[in-house]
Amino acid sequence: MSEVEKHGFQTEVKQLLNLLANSLYSNKDVFLRELVSNASDAIDKLRFISLEHPEVLGDDPEFRIRISADKDAKTLTISDNGIGMTKDEAIAHLGTIAKSGTAEFFKNLTGDQVKDSQLIGQFGVGFYSAFVVADKVTVVSRSYKSEAQDAVCWVSDGSGEYEVSSTTKSSRGTDIILSLRDDESEFLEDWTLRSNISKYSDHISVPVQMLETVKPEKKEGEDSQEAEYTEWKQINDAKALWTKNPSEITEDEYKEFYKHISHDYEDPLTWTHNHVEGSQEYTSLMYVPKRAPFDLFNREQKHGLKLYVQRVFIMDDADQFMPGYLRFIKGVLDSNDLPLNVSREILQSNKVSSQLKKACTKKALQMIAKLAKDEDKSKYTTFWSQFGNVLKEGLVEDYENRDEIFDLIRFASTANDNSEQNVSLADYISRMPEKQKNIYYIVAESYNAAASSPYIENLKKKGVEVLLMWERVDEWVMNQVSEYKEKKFINVCSSDLDLGELEDKAEKEEQEAKTNENKDLLERIKNALGESVSEVKVSSRLVDTPSCVICNDNGMFTAQMRKLLEASGQKLPEEKYVLEINPDHEIIKKLSAEADEGRFKNWCELVLDQALLADQRGLKDPVAYIKLVNSLLLG
Repeated sequence: MSEVEKHGFQTEVKQLLNLLANSLYSNKDVFLRELVSNASDAIDKLRFISLEHPEVLGDDPEFRIRISADKDAKTLTISDNGIGMTKDEAIAHLGTIAKSGTAEFFKNLTGDQVKDSQLIGQFGVGFYSAFVVADKVTVVSRSYKSEAQDAVCWVSDGSGEYEVSSTTKSSRGTDIILSLRDDESEFLEDWTLRSNISKYSDHISVPVQMLETVKPEKKEGEDSQEAEYTEWKQINDAKALWTKNPSEITEDEYKEFYKHISHDYEDPLTWTHNHVEGSQEYTSLMYVPKRAPFDLFNREQKHGLKLYVQRVFIMDDADQFMPGYLRFIKGVLDSNDLPLNVSREILQSNKVSSQLKKACTKKALQMIAKLAKDEDKSKYTTFWSQFGNVLKEGLVEDYENRDEIFDLIRFASTANDNSEQNVSLADYISRMPEKQKNIYYIVAESYNAAASSPYIENLKKKGVEVLLMWERVDEWVMNQVSEYKEKKFINVCSSDLDLGELEDKAEKEEQEAKTNENKDLLERIKNALGESVSEVKVSSRLVDTPSCVICNDNGMFTAQMRKLLEASGQKLPEEKYVLEINPDHEIIKKLSAEADEGRFKNWCELVLDQALLADQRGLKDPVAYIKLVNSLLLG
C-alpha cells in the first residue's frame, strides 16, 4: 500500500455527518438501502458505457451486488462490480458534497432533531448514512479504466478527516466495508440482512447476493457426510419494478422504489404508473414527493426523470421529458423507441423526445388532478403548500395545458377570513353574482395587506369575491394571463377598473355628481401637490379609506413588480400617480374645509403619503412624513 494522505472533510460533510448521527437513530437500517442503491447506480453507469465499449466488461460480464458479514471481525461489506472510482474521484465524491445550494440547506437546520431529520429527506443521505451504524468505513475501489495496482483505499471514522492511499484490487468496482459499532451487531445476522434487502432492494434490476453456508444432506447408506461449503445466493427478485404489471405491485413496493430513485426516506404523496403501446411504446412511473427539495428554486438544480431505453439505464435527471414547472416530479421513463446511444443533445431535437415530454406532462397533470379530487383534502393541501408556487409557473410556460393547470391552482380570497389557499377558480365562478362577468384579484406584499387593501372596499361592499395573492411569482404570472373560460382577470388596482353590470345606472350618476360637486377641491389638491401626481379624481372603489394611488401605467409597474425589478438592478421610469380621494371620508372633509393654504398643502401631502403606504410603496423621505404628521397633530 502506498503512502497515506490525510484530508479534511468539506464543512458541509461535517455538518451532514453530525445531523445523521443525531437524527437517524430511529431509522438506522436506511443505510443499507442507500449503499445498495448507490451500488446499483454504479452498475447502471457501467452497463451504459458497455453498450458502445463491451470490452470494458472484460472477463466479468455478469453484474451483481454482494453483501457479506464477518461476525468475528464485526464488519459488513457491500460490493459491486460497477464503474468504480479512481483516487481523484474518491476524494471528489466521498470528501465533498457537490450539490448546489448546500450552504443554504445547512442554514435551515434548527437543532430540533425531528425537524432536522425531515430535512434529510430533501437532501438525500447517500453514502454518509454508513456512519449511522459504523465507527469506521473503508472503501476499496478500482475504476473500470484502471489497472489492478491503481485502486484506491479510502478510510474514515466520520470525525472530520479521511485517509486515502493507493492499493491493489483484482477486479473493478467498489467494496464498502463497515466496521460496525458494538450495539449494531444485529446487522451481521443473516435474518436481519435478508429482511432489509427484501424490503428495500427487491425491485432493483441487479441481482443482490448473500454468502450462504450450505450443509449437504447425508445420503442413506453412506458413512460420511460431505463438508459444508459457501455459495453466493441471489435474494432479491432483480426485476425492474416498472416492468411489472401494476396489479402485481404492492403500495409498499411502490414506496420503496420511490425512495431508491429519489434518496428521500419519506413516502411519496402519490404516484402514477403507465404502460403505453401503439405509435410509441414506453412505460412511465412518476411520483410527487411529500416535501419540496431545499433547492427547488435554485436555477442550477437538476431535475427530470431517470431515462431507460429498452430497460437499459441511460441517464439521471433527463429534463427533456418534464417541463420546468414540474421539476419536483421524480420517476422513471423507459422507452422502446429511442436509440440506445442517445445523448442529451440528441434528446433536445428528437421528435420522439418531444412526444414523450408531451405525454409525460399530461400524465403528471392528471396525477395531480386526481390528488386534488381525493376525499382526503389534506393531501392536496400538503401538495399545494410545497409545490403550488412552482406549478403557477406553468400558466406562463405551458400554454397548451394552461386550462388544466388553472384547474389545479388554489387561491386565498375574501370569501374566507384566513389566509388558507383553498379556493379554485371553479369555486370562485360558482359563487359569482349573476351580473359579474369578470374575475377580480389583487396582488400585495402579504396576505394581511391584500385582505385589508383599500382597493377592494367597494367590491366587498357589493358582495363580490376578490382573489388575494401575495407570493413573488403571482405578479409575474398575472401579468402574463388574461382570462379563464372566457372570463377576464381584472386587477382591482387598475386605473380603468371596470365593474361592468356590477355598477348600475344610479351608481354611475352618483359618481358623476360627486365629481362635479368636488371639481374645485380636485383642482385645489392637484395644484397643492404639483408634479407629485398627474391627476386627482373622485374614487369609485373606496368606502372606509380617504385615498388611494393608481399608476398611469395601468399596473405594468405595480408596487410589487417595481420592487422585484429594482432588486434585480433594472432602472425604471419615475412613477406618476393618479390620486383618488373619497370625499365622504372625514379626513377629506377636514382637508376641504382648511382655509390656510400652508396647512391645506400639508393635509394633501399627508393624504398622498398615506395612500402610498397603503399600496406598500416606500416613502422617499420617511423623516419628513413623521414631521408632517406631528405638525398636523400639534396644530
